[in-house]
Amino acid sequence: MEAYRLRNGVEAPVIALGTALNDDEQQVAQCVRDAVGLGYRAIDTAEAYHNQPGVGEGVRTCGVPREQLYLSSKVWNTHHGYQPAIEAFETALRELGVDYLDQYLIHWPGQTDSFLETWRALETLYQQGRVRAIGVSNFLTHHLEKLLAHAEIPPMVNQLELNPAFVPAETVRFCREHKIQVEATRPICWGRVDRFEPVRRIAEKYGKTPAQVAIRWHLEKGVRPLPKSIHPGRMTENIGVFDFWLTEDEVAAIDALNTGVRETGQDPDTFWMLDTDFKAENERIMAKPAP
Repeated sequence: MEAYRLRNGVEAPVIALGTALNDDEQQVAQCVRDAVGLGYRAIDTAEAYHNQPGVGEGVRTCGVPREQLYLSSKVWNTHHGYQPAIEAFETALRELGVDYLDQYLIHWPGQTDSFLETWRALETLYQQGRVRAIGVSNFLTHHLEKLLAHAEIPPMVNQLELNPAFVPAETVRFCREHKIQVEATRPICWGRVDRFEPVRRIAEKYGKTPAQVAIRWHLEKGVRPLPKSIHPGRMTENIGVFDFWLTEDEVAAIDALNTGVRETGQDPDTFWMLDTDFKAENERIMAKPAP
C-alpha cells in the first residue's frame, strides 16, 4: 500500500483500519486479521475504544510480522498530564502485547491547557524510541498554535472528524502549512455518504461505490482516511481505490458539499468526557437521522 511520509521521515500507510465502537475482543481480533489479510498494514485504536487487547491479539495472530504493521493508539481524557499519560502508554503496550507503537496521539485537547503536560510525556516517549511518531487528535487551530508555542517536538499528525459533509478547512490549512499530516475519522460519514448526488454520480461514472469515491477524495486532498468496518467485503471496498483518480472538477464538486457543520462528532472546544464511555456517546450520535 502507498504511504504518506511524516515530517520525521516515518512512512504511514495511506489508509488505516479504524476500530472505534468495537469492543468485542474476539470480533475486533478477527477484524484485524481479516484486514491484514486483505492488504491493510495500518490499524488505529485508542484507550477509549476498550479494544486494545483484541487489536493486539489480531496483530499477533495475523501472520504478518509486527514491524510490517503501523499500529496507532491514543491517550484518553482521564490520563491528561505527564505521569498519567506515561502510565496510559504503558497500559496500551501491555494490552496490545507489543513493545513499541508506531503512532501515539492525544485523543482530545480538553478544556484546559492540560494537554501541554500530556504532550511533554509523548515527547519523552518519542525521544526514548518507544513510539515512532507522535501527534494529536481533534485539535483545532488555536489548540495547535498553543501546542507549537510550547512543544520541543512539533506534532506529526492531527486526526480529525473530516468527510465530504464536514471539513474544518482552517485547521486543515494550518496543518498543511506546518507539515502536520491530517488523518480523517468518519471519512464516509458513518456510511451515509451515498446520500450526496455528486458522489453517487461520480461513483456511477467510475463503476465504484460512493464510499470508494469519498475515500479517493480524501487521498486526492492528501488526507489519510481511517474507515471503520467489521465486514471483509466493506474492508475490501474501502481499499479498492488505487485504480481510479478524480478530476479537479470532481474534487471541487465534492468540496462543495461541505456544510461546516459537524454531524458525526463532537466539538473539541466543548467536549470533555471524564468517563470512558466513548462508545455510548458515539452511538447516541449515530442514532440521529442524517441531515
